[in-house]
Amino acid sequence: MSSKNVIIAQSGGPSPVINNSLRGTIDACRSHPDHFGTIYAGWHGIEGVLKEELLDLSVQKEEEIALLENTPAAGSIGTCRYKLKNHREKDFDRIVGVFRAHNIGYFFYIGGNDSQHTAYKVSEICRDKGLDVIAVGVPKTIDNDVGDSEFKLIDHTPGYGSVARYWSHIVQNAEEENRGSSPADPVLVLQAMGRRIGFIPAAARLADPQRETPLQIYMAESGVSLPELADNVNDQLRKDGRCLVVVSEGFDIGGPGEVKDSFGHTNFGATRLSVYQTIINYLNEKGLKARGAARGQVPGTDQRSTAIYASTVDLDEAYQVGKKAVEIALHDGNGWMATILREPGSIYSVRYDKVPLEKVALSERTFPEKWIATNRMDVTDEFLDYVRPLIGTDWPSVPLVNGLQRFARLKPVFAKKKLKNYIPQAY
Repeated sequence: MSSKNVIIAQSGGPSPVINNSLRGTIDACRSHPDHFGTIYAGWHGIEGVLKEELLDLSVQKEEEIALLENTPAAGSIGTCRYKLKNHREKDFDRIVGVFRAHNIGYFFYIGGNDSQHTAYKVSEICRDKGLDVIAVGVPKTIDNDVGDSEFKLIDHTPGYGSVARYWSHIVQNAEEENRGSSPADPVLVLQAMGRRIGFIPAAARLADPQRETPLQIYMAESGVSLPELADNVNDQLRKDGRCLVVVSEGFDIGGPGEVKDSFGHTNFGATRLSVYQTIINYLNEKGLKARGAARGQVPGTDQRSTAIYASTVDLDEAYQVGKKAVEIALHDGNGWMATILREPGSIYSVRYDKVPLEKVALSERTFPEKWIATNRMDVTDEFLDYVRPLIGTDWPSVPLVNGLQRFARLKPVFAKKKLKNYIPQAY
């Protein structure tokens, strides 16, 4: 059997474990040389495919591929936020042209709901054009919002367990800060990523599962107004003299103005006035029922690009789901996404399966109402039972050289271009 070449690409916001899915896909392809020829990476996702910028992964040193395990974010092969749209026929034709020019038979796309839509569009393009290419999606998103509200398509996405671990630790640290500085700064407000979906701020409860600290959690789904939040904080101050607040970046503060990314999602980091600052200003202007002032901070992209906070469970599952995608390509063909499903029982275990790309493309599940506490500023124990196994029980083994983290550094060796230069239609 003559082998065909491979393109692996990534899209959307990165995660602490995205490169381990990349590594799993590479390793699985390399173990079947009779099916898979040269392995390329689309440099910065589908944009790299459109521009015929194909990084040669087959020539990379084994040491560097192995180091992808603990290399966070997407610096290894890049990511993008380019969306394939139905009216951009030139983009579709270009993808087909690149695939044909480089004898591509397999396309693996790592990403969230929008990325799975891209994988689905590529699978449809190839099917419609009669091109013998198998497209398979590999799930990734820190938001945990891919799939369905019943968790039957996917239980959780690689990336979420690590960000949940990050927040469990950050809130522990913040609690110590607030405990010590509360005479001057009785209120500490922390803003979490998560757009309109509350899985990330909800994970803050892991830092205090017994609810022994004055911690309040507000997700976009909480449905609490800014005045109600302020009343809750002051009630907490009357009781404990201090309060720690974790709030979603998608919390409704009354519309300060939104900036959209190219996927059409609100970019909360680019709004004119951030959620946490609006809350702090409101609390201080209304007045606190304690001496001192409200303070705050916004952990930024370190939520998704900090290697030492990666969950060991998440790392392993990210690798395995990448391998599963290759298995699907070999045995099931075009138009699937590899998935993670939780097995029933009290002991945490998962199995890896497949779901049709069309069912997860552009999907967006919300945080279940049943997991929001009746007071609307906490989550239930049922949610904690769901999320706790995902964060693992140990630190990842991030290699150090001279005290600095040693991340993968791939050589910039690209396939020779065979087509004319092309400018993607959305540029």
